Parts: sequence; C-alpha cells; structure tokens
Amino acid sequence: MINLKFPEPDFKIREERGQPEIFDGIRQKWVALQPEEWVRQNFISWLTKAAGIPSHSIAVEKGLRLGNLMKRFDLLVFDSNTQPWMMVECKAADVPLKAPVLMQILSYNLAIPVRYLVVTNGVECHVADKKKEIPEWLSFFPKHE
Repeated sequence: MINLKFPEPDFKIREERGQPEIFDGIRQKWVALQPEEWVRQNFISWLTKAAGIPSHSIAVEKGLRLGNLMKRFDLLVFDSNTQPWMMVECKAADVPLKAPVLMQILSYNLAIPVRYLVVTNGVECHVADKKKEIPEWLSFFPKHE
C-alpha cells in the first residue's frame, strides 16, 4: 500500500439546485460532488502537486469499449510521449478495495493497456507494475515518465 498525504484542498465548490458541485480543472466543468468524485479530485490534486504530473497528461472519465459495452475509466495518465502509462480507479472512501475493484480496472486495461494500475479510495492506494508477466504490487509511487 502507498501512503498518500493529500494536499490541503483548494477546490471550487458550489451548490446548484440544492446539490453540491466541484469544479474539475482538467475537464473544465462543474461536476456533482459525490463521494467518489471527492476522492478523484483529491487524487488529481496529489498527482499534480505531490507527484509532479502535468495536468495536461491526465484524462478524466473518458469512454472506452469493452466488447459491446461502453465503460468509463476514472483517470488515465499519459507519459511524455503521450502514450497511456497509468490507469487509476477511484472509489468512495467507504468502498473496500477488494477483488471486484481490481477486476474492474483489469478489464479496462484490456481496452487500454498501461504499465501501472492504481486503485484508491482516498484512504488506501495500491499500485501494480505490469512490466513483468505477473504484475507486482509496489510500495512506492512510480516516477512519471
């Protein structure tokens, strides 16, 4: 497990029709502030501020095709050559990071192969390196390429 210390939140938050919304700086739009979105926005903040990943290297909630199904990944990080490098699956803080979460990101990885797979609920963060035939769980967060 990777220990993350999220930066102090500096998010833009508003209420629209009685529902809280948060401004997503990457998508440049307001989105519903659900528990999973809170984790996603905090993780994006950590990626850009603590891990030094440029915001232009991060895609948020884009569609992908799995057979006949359309799904959406949470975050996709590109390397300096604009190749998919890391996929991140965010869950709400009360969602345990068990086998179904891992199976979800592994299925997305079939459509978009990456070297690193990350699952986080804001409390826990796990990173798998797929460089070898058998993925290896890391005790550190990889440096952006």
